[in-house]
Amino acid sequence: MAFRGILTSRAIHTSAINNEIRKLTRLRVVDNSEIGKKAMLEGKPPRCIHIYNKKGIGFIGDRILVAIKGEKKKGILVGLKQDQNPKVPKFDSNNLVLIDDNGTPLGTRIYVPIPHVLRTIMKQKTHSKGADYTKLIAIATKFV
Repeated sequence: MAFRGILTSRAIHTSAINNEIRKLTRLRVVDNSEIGKKAMLEGKPPRCIHIYNKKGIGFIGDRILVAIKGEKKKGILVGLKQDQNPKVPKFDSNNLVLIDDNGTPLGTRIYVPIPHVLRTIMKQKTHSKGADYTKLIAIATKFV
């Protein structure tokens, strides 16, 4: 039975592209943690479950909860696609570094350049929340 009526096009998208971190956003793990490497090689990148701020939209330096390989892990956003403040670089992908509960990174090296502004953001969050994020900055090899 053929459909004879109004032609509808499914190739036209009317909504704007969301370049922000919200729930169920796919992210790219940029450190050398075992769980992150396995997930990226299998083609199943982690997805955001929760963002630990009041706005519900993730920004550089925010802590988030991700689902990766059937587990819940925490991470720090180190590079975003969305439009940034002046002097903060815009990245091609949404980058994430996995951490454990006390703020130490699961990996020992970060492969991509991270923004220089992240140093000041992490210093503010380290004193207020009690977690120590200085190790995250220490394992970064390049800054932009």
